[in-house]
Amino acid sequence: MEKYLVGGAVRDQLLGYPVKERDWVVVGETPKSMVKQGFRAVGKDFPVFLHPESHEEYALARTERKTAPGYKGFIVHADVDVTLEQDLQRRDLTINAIALTPEGEVIDPYGGKDDLDKRLFRHVSPAFAEDPVRILRVARFAARYHHLGFKLATDTKELMQGMVDAGEVDHLVPERVWAELFKALNETSPSAFFYTLLDCGALEKIFPEIYNLFGVPQPEKYHPEIDTGLHSMMCLEQAALLTPKPEVRFAALVHDLGKALSPKDNLPHHYGHETKGLPVLEALCDRLRVPNAFKSLASHVMQYHTHCHKVTELKPSTLVDLLNALGAFKQHNQFSEFLLACEADAKGRTGLEHKPYPQAAYLFTAAKVAASVDTSDLMDGKLQGAEIGEAIRRLRIQAIADITKPEQ
Repeated sequence: MEKYLVGGAVRDQLLGYPVKERDWVVVGETPKSMVKQGFRAVGKDFPVFLHPESHEEYALARTERKTAPGYKGFIVHADVDVTLEQDLQRRDLTINAIALTPEGEVIDPYGGKDDLDKRLFRHVSPAFAEDPVRILRVARFAARYHHLGFKLATDTKELMQGMVDAGEVDHLVPERVWAELFKALNETSPSAFFYTLLDCGALEKIFPEIYNLFGVPQPEKYHPEIDTGLHSMMCLEQAALLTPKPEVRFAALVHDLGKALSPKDNLPHHYGHETKGLPVLEALCDRLRVPNAFKSLASHVMQYHTHCHKVTELKPSTLVDLLNALGAFKQHNQFSEFLLACEADAKGRTGLEHKPYPQAAYLFTAAKVAASVDTSDLMDGKLQGAEIGEAIRRLRIQAIADITKPEQ
């Protein structure tokens, strides 16, 4: 069998990056011959097979022809006469169009190895412009390899801008947008995903809620970086440093969406932005079909991040109500994630990246104290229903008051 290791496995191997999965291209075979050799067919849109032992993917070499807008408008041609070079030519970037023989020989007809050395994202051919998902993929690669110094080639950036102008990104489906965003949120530098989309004009079309934050000023006293879009990117960067959890990173990214709605007369102030942004967040999550774990945490962070920042100024009763609203007393909650996102917000400001955030420990301690109150006396049958809940609330308020009252 004439087979070649291709795509991400080759790229990451040459970069010295961890290889997670390996894909192979097979030249000169047919679906019938693959099945005869024990491979299992799994491809719906084109011939892909699983190896009977390793379960790695083996795809027949193929070419593609654009027939309609969007990323599904292709006719695939897979036959024994399709060469390896033809298969590699249909790929998005040169760094993804390198093949490796089983003996380790590099086959690189489009200069991908040179672009790896130059740290350059460059398209293989003008056919790049036929698939709008490639814009999202390039942005995701930027999020993965930004720390290695990768940049977008000028002509590739211009090609992406042309795709945006031609309306190609309008055909992206929500599931694919979320899939690429989710992957980007899990990368080392997720903010590079959004900066790449901003640079080519795609951010306004794909994530208008994020785009609308750029150019919106904030008070310089609290936000030396001033620009809300820049602040959101800095928060995302801080969240990436604090935790690998994509839910926290997403919440940090979207927590200030309401600032885009502030009346121009009030700028740079943003009164009530914590609640004004909730319908915007709701619409974003509904459009992209964002999972509930992401949506609920983002809603909490949006609505209550200012409470967290000012937690030492809150009355014990307000503190208990805040913890209740955050679900901090429930067995399964996102309280720790909430605190991380708020810390990312506080540190996502120019010059304040390394400033301690004692509010998190303060609120965590308050939650622990309030959750540990002895409620056994309330279960004697004298109180019913809502009365029990209110009595527990009073005990928790008193417990927090005891630890927060100033020393005499």
